Amino acid sequence: MTSTASSMDTRQGQAPHDQRPSWLQRLRRFGYPAGPAAAGGAGDVRDRLVPPYAEPSPRLWLALGVPPALAERITRWSGWVGPLLVTLMAGAMRFWNLGSPKAVIFDETYYAKDAWALVHRGFEVNWDKNANDLVLQSGGHLTIPTDAAYVVHPPVGKYVIGLGELIFGFDPFGWRFMTALLGTLSVLLLCRIGRRIFRSTFLGCLAGALMAVDGLHFVMSRTALLDGVLMFFVLAAFGCLVVDRDRSRARLAAALPADADGRVRPDAHTADTLRLGLRPWRWAAGLMLGLAFGTKWNGLYILAAFCVLAVLWDVGARKVAGARHPYMAVLKYDTGITFLATVPVAVAVYLVSWIGWIRSPADGSGGYFRNWAATDGKGGHWTFLPDWLRSLWHYEHEVYEFHVGLSSPHTYQSNPWSWLVLGRPVSYFYESPTAGTDGCPADAGQKCAREVLALGTPLLWWAACFALLYVLWRWLFRRDWRAGAIACAIAAGYLPWFMYQERTIFFFYAIVFLPFLCLAVAMLIGAIIGPRGSTDTRRVIGASGAGVLVLLIAWNFIYFWPLYTGTAIPIDNWRSRMWLDTWV
Repeated sequence: MTSTASSMDTRQGQAPHDQRPSWLQRLRRFGYPAGPAAAGGAGDVRDRLVPPYAEPSPRLWLALGVPPALAERITRWSGWVGPLLVTLMAGAMRFWNLGSPKAVIFDETYYAKDAWALVHRGFEVNWDKNANDLVLQSGGHLTIPTDAAYVVHPPVGKYVIGLGELIFGFDPFGWRFMTALLGTLSVLLLCRIGRRIFRSTFLGCLAGALMAVDGLHFVMSRTALLDGVLMFFVLAAFGCLVVDRDRSRARLAAALPADADGRVRPDAHTADTLRLGLRPWRWAAGLMLGLAFGTKWNGLYILAAFCVLAVLWDVGARKVAGARHPYMAVLKYDTGITFLATVPVAVAVYLVSWIGWIRSPADGSGGYFRNWAATDGKGGHWTFLPDWLRSLWHYEHEVYEFHVGLSSPHTYQSNPWSWLVLGRPVSYFYESPTAGTDGCPADAGQKCAREVLALGTPLLWWAACFALLYVLWRWLFRRDWRAGAIACAIAAGYLPWFMYQERTIFFFYAIVFLPFLCLAVAMLIGAIIGPRGSTDTRRVIGASGAGVLVLLIAWNFIYFWPLYTGTAIPIDNWRSRMWLDTWV
């Protein structure tokens, strides 16, 4: 919590700040960045290029009885202490009883076994129909088949799942470990990303905490599916681009001349001609986008959207710095590095991810279609290319045909129009134990329900619908770059699915843009608390309303906890949680 208003503020009918109750002082400027730094003063372009962070205050810790020296130290490190505490909470929930249910749930039947085959053979194989039971009964000690299997997703996400299996074994805990770890780390990433874009530790931690108590994120973190892995790499790529934005703008600000009073002013020559260097964070973003693409193909849409976003950020930075021709300057000095650091890097990472398949034998005993170029693919105009590349291209073409033509009906498929309102969640696991068995209370008097339901925390998602409207308004009418970035990331993960409404698709695909919905809700809550310059009464009302909303979201998560963890509850209690008919 911060207080950045001037102590000389003596508005009519209000006491000076040093005479107000401390709780009102703490509410003032709650969650908002500081005003222009005194050193720069009004008109200093540095504050527009690199806005300052809100200055944290030690008063909360002092009020709790923490010694002054320790309070100052905690305050100084609050930018890391806060996110780490939120992450610790998220990790404790995600790793608690991670091996339960001790079963192969939903699409773990594909990815857990594919991952085990990949890390041992380098390609996926066909398993026996009763392989799931054998895995659970033998503790994972069974022979891996040799017949190659036709799979339709790239290998990165399965290698990630397989890493957990190599460390902890071929069992439910082993194949869920890495998704739980990445789910936990994604909360830390979101806290830090939110802090950076909002310039507020509070709002950053709030965004992370909201994702920590979202049911969809929680369930996906405890299930060995690819979409949670994809979400992590997409969020990491976004974070890298945000850091690159700050670093490049800081370099631009440092190159601008200062006037006699020490204020930095826009300069057309500098803004139009400055080279911003190799920009390592942009290359890191390319690596993360390549890993996203190598997990699921919809990472390509994210790659395209983030490249456009990065270019527009460069245009905005040079325009603020005084460029007369910002688009030409970006085209000349920035677009090349943006392309090289993203598209070629992502493609290279994607190809490297297939190294196990590429190195497998091409005599028919290796990966699926590995020998295509030497058999059915002989001849043609591309024989000058390596056989492995032509075979891989054929494989990818077949996968594309499969994806665009997938229309097999599924009980839990849903249309993307229904995702934001949680129209059709996905049941990963369901059992009906009798009283006294499998955790069902002996005195239940009836059967219990034991379910793992991929359902977002309803109040959070429904609040996100309003937050999305607010973000669009901020972007369209206030030209707020933060709102534009959030809207872009949501659109990149969400809108492409509307092109495939006849395809068999599922609500849990929305996990990819969930972090950005949480950022949108955090931004809305910041507005509810009150904008800069609000009266103390406005702050009290806003903070109270925001606090009630956050507590209701947390309560909602706790209420649905049994459905997220597969905890056995009486069937009537389960029915009371089926708020919509389409959830059954």
